[in-house]
Amino acid sequence: MEDICELCWRYPVKTTEHHLVPRQHGGAQGPTAQLCSPCHRQIHALFSNRELARFYNRLERIQDHPDMKKYLKWVQKQDPAKRITTRKANRRK
Repeated sequence: MEDICELCWRYPVKTTEHHLVPRQHGGAQGPTAQLCSPCHRQIHALFSNRELARFYNRLERIQDHPDMKKYLKWVQKQDPAKRITTRKANRRK
């Protein structure tokens, strides 16, 4: 599905459904967001499912994290058709 990413606001991009509370933590029927694959991968590279369930369960909180701010500033300049690779975070989970 080509749409707008709700995190980086790039358009048109292929989006995937991101559960704001991970399914393994009871979020299967909860709110979701449509994200481009690079943003979706970046979230899961930075945050554990436990962190997502406990605190980063709203897009505003994810956007406010310093590492995500830096990433979003960069990715918004990238061509939506460009393949973007995601690096794993250097912090322990």
